[in-house]
Amino acid sequence: MTDSPKPLVTVVGGGLAGCEAAWRAANDGCDVRLFEMRPVRKTEAHQGENLAELVCSNSFRNASLDTAVGLLKDEMRRLGSLVMRVAEDTAVPAGAALAVDREGFAAGMTRAIEEHPAIEIVREEVDHLPGEGVSIIATGPLTSPSLSEDLQRRLGEEHLYFYDAIAPIIAADSIDTSIAYRASRYDKGGDDYFNFPFNDEEYYAFVDAVIAAEKVPTRDFERCVYFEGCMPIEEMARRGRDTLAFGPMRPVGLIDPRTGKRPHAVAQARQDDRAGTLFNLVGFQTKMTYPEQRRVLRMIPGLEKASFVRLGSLHRNTFINSPRAMQMSLQLRGSDDLFVAGQLVGVEGYVESAATGILAGINATRRLRGDKPLVPPATTALGSLLRYITDRSRKEFQPMNANYGLFPPLESTKRLRGRERRQELGQRALRDSASWMDECGFASTAAAEGVVIS
Repeated sequence: MTDSPKPLVTVVGGGLAGCEAAWRAANDGCDVRLFEMRPVRKTEAHQGENLAELVCSNSFRNASLDTAVGLLKDEMRRLGSLVMRVAEDTAVPAGAALAVDREGFAAGMTRAIEEHPAIEIVREEVDHLPGEGVSIIATGPLTSPSLSEDLQRRLGEEHLYFYDAIAPIIAADSIDTSIAYRASRYDKGGDDYFNFPFNDEEYYAFVDAVIAAEKVPTRDFERCVYFEGCMPIEEMARRGRDTLAFGPMRPVGLIDPRTGKRPHAVAQARQDDRAGTLFNLVGFQTKMTYPEQRRVLRMIPGLEKASFVRLGSLHRNTFINSPRAMQMSLQLRGSDDLFVAGQLVGVEGYVESAATGILAGINATRRLRGDKPLVPPATTALGSLLRYITDRSRKEFQPMNANYGLFPPLESTKRLRGRERRQELGQRALRDSASWMDECGFASTAAAEGVVIS
């Protein structure tokens, strides 16, 4: 920390959102005290001690501007995102997606935060909301029980919650390449994925085994509320025996080179580390018990002798009722000195969480300076997401990814559909985002000088 009398921002939580918030506030001229409870107190899902550890997928999803999440990445880069810089520095092959070496990414994020001269990292648990000063709570879906209870008291209402399931990771050298083949759907992005083809008999036997397998029981006082974009495979299979074949196992665009035909279904594995020694099963989040996972997942053609580096697991995710509790500036209603960011506000996904951290860092600094908070236009990826999570007319609130369905309609009278509509929405967002950032003068504060990231 520097000895200058700069204003202090307290950030609680060293995940993606907390790191982005700390990075932004520090680059905007504040001293930052970043609290991270690990390793003093562990969580149900984290394994290491680094900041910004990725506990689910290693993918930041589609990188194309044809998608809202790709557009959001572009907005983050323009705002000087630390996450985007480190992600691109530690990227691994993933077709049209941006995926990272899991360990390398967390190490790069930790190093950048540790070496920033205006950021102090405090490794201890924060069990209550800070009583004074400007603070950002970015403790994520695994907020400690004591802090969660204090936040609940402040809000005056129950938290909402859902369950998130983690996909297994397998060793690449245990894949039977006489069966599995490298390809991306429709040859887009090269051969970055391993594909495991099923015929109809193999597929239905696998589905039946998934449904019948022993599951980790839900605790009596909790009920399962799954996020639709991260559904365990057994929940999908329970909805119908063909559901998986139309979901994460859809075979379109993946011709089996052994037969020259499209399989009945395909499981895919995506590279998880830069060396290409680890692959995670795409969309195979599960709550099956560990012995059952080993048995059932080895029914996948090509994984009969799979070596599992990490098995799937289930953990409770906590988020607040943002339409009632939050302002679009990410300030709690009635508590202008308290900001909340990340998955705790009801956004779903690494990119979305990190993006809210940037805005929280910007607005926390502005609060200290007596300036009005900033909110991006609703026509942008981040602005549309903020509008969704703070819409007070919403009766039932569930976490949401960035998507073009959240954007205000186009003003054009011409009826556009599909990709053409998305492109028009994207172009409008790029224009509005650039104009807003220019008006706010963000270009000159994009990054701190002399801080090494890679």
